[in-house]
Amino acid sequence: MHIRTLALAAATALAGTASAASAASPAGPAPAPAVHYRSADIQGVSVFYREAGPADAPAVLLLHGFGASSHMFRELIPALATRYRVIAPDLPGFGQTTVAPGVDFDYSFDKLTEVIDAFTVETGLDRYALYVFDYGAPVGWRLAVAHPQKITAIVSQNGNAYEEGLSDGWADMRTAWASPNAENREALRRFNTPDMIRWQYTEGVEDTSRIAPESYQLASAAIARIGEEPQMDLLLDYGSNVRQYPRLHVFFRQYQPPTLAIWGRHDPFFLPAGAEAFKRDNPGAEVRLLDTGHFAIETHGGEIATAMLEFLDRNIAR
Repeated sequence: MHIRTLALAAATALAGTASAASAASPAGPAPAPAVHYRSADIQGVSVFYREAGPADAPAVLLLHGFGASSHMFRELIPALATRYRVIAPDLPGFGQTTVAPGVDFDYSFDKLTEVIDAFTVETGLDRYALYVFDYGAPVGWRLAVAHPQKITAIVSQNGNAYEEGLSDGWADMRTAWASPNAENREALRRFNTPDMIRWQYTEGVEDTSRIAPESYQLASAAIARIGEEPQMDLLLDYGSNVRQYPRLHVFFRQYQPPTLAIWGRHDPFFLPAGAEAFKRDNPGAEVRLLDTGHFAIETHGGEIATAMLEFLDRNIAR
């Protein structure tokens, strides 16, 4: 009995000590917001999207680019969702978004914008901040020009809007835009190869071990699954985006949206001059250049998330 009494007393003392230590210690980090993976049927297209954050918080729409999908935002979404409602769709022709059998889909930037515009209505995005990257930029620019009252702020991560931002890497595309014959179209096919997709992730990156290989592998797998022809159509149609730049510049001058251009300075396609150019029509635009390449979010995601939260908190916090 004596031993059992001592054991019980010791156990009680240990439990009390543990309880006191727990009460005295600071709370652990809050769990990351849950990310939901959903689809919306829009005009014969099943638009896959990721969503996180409070439903009543200010909204942020993330638009990916070529050689990517909403997967590129896998770490940014939980970071932003602590304070914002975040939605990131896969554009038609990319990722998990699928066009229904029998639907004759026009892979042009006008059509991509039409689908994403309807998608924002379906998901209740009456007002939202835009994060645009690469191909996501011309889609976002069309949304902004069509619905300026909906745009609360803009973050451009290597999302071009000015002629001086286009490097010599666009030479083959410019040739095809000027003369879209079969030969010039075929010359663009090399941009869809796995090696070229990987190069776009690694070019201009000092330490390529920081880039997760599944990023470019998933992009290549999507092209193989969906087909190269939609990508070829979009490469040929990209010239329409350049022709629309003047309309976008009018939007910037008239509405002066809070703008952050956060740019990989070693991007082989979009030059730092394209980031600086935002200040021409929108003098309050903020520009930050990062020591990395095109897919800056793959190497500097933490820095981008921190900059975005600070920027959004200043400009659109509830």
